[in-house]
Amino acid sequence: MRIVGGKFKGRTISTPSGKLTRPTSDQARESIFNILAHADYALPFNEDARIIDIFAGSGALGIEALSRGAGFCLFVETEPKARAAIRENVDTIGLAGITRLHRRDATKLRIEPGNLKGPFTHIFLDPPYNKNLARPVLRRLGEQGLLADSAVIIYEMDKDEEPNLRGYEVHDMRVWGAAKVVFMGVES
Repeated sequence: MRIVGGKFKGRTISTPSGKLTRPTSDQARESIFNILAHADYALPFNEDARIIDIFAGSGALGIEALSRGAGFCLFVETEPKARAAIRENVDTIGLAGITRLHRRDATKLRIEPGNLKGPFTHIFLDPPYNKNLARPVLRRLGEQGLLADSAVIIYEMDKDEEPNLRGYEVHDMRVWGAAKVVFMGVES
C-alpha cells in the first residue's frame, strides 16, 4: 500500500499480516479524500484539523490525512500486529510529534482532551463489519466532548449493512467493492 496524496505521496505503508484487518484500498482512500477535499460539509486538512482513526488497522487513513496537512492524529487499535504496523509507519515517515496511538477498546474509549489540542474534526471509523460497534464509539466521543461542532464522520461498513444512523446527518454514501462508506455529521 502507498500514500496516495499530499507531501508523503508514494511512500509505502506497512500493513499487518493476517486476516484480522481489512486495509482500505489505495483507490478507495483516494476517492474518500477527493470527496472530502471538495465537500462543503468537511473542514480542510490543515494544521487545525484533528483526526481520530478508530479501528485504525495500518493507520492508512490517518496517515493520509496527515500527508494532506492535518495537524494531529490519534490512532485507536487493539490488535497487536496492527499497532506494530502503525508504529512502524509513524517512525518510518517521521510522524512521532503529531500522532498518538491508543491501545483501547474503542467502545470504552477514554481520552484526555487536554493532550489533543481540541475536539476531533475528522473521525475515520472502520469497525469490524456487522458488529454494531459504531454507535457506542460515537456515543463515547460525544459524551467526552470530542466531536467538533462541524466534525465529519467517515464510516466504513459492509456494503449490505444498514446501521441505525439516527442522530446523524448523512451527507454522502458510496460503495466500493465490498465496502460502503458513509460521510456524515452530527445533527444539530
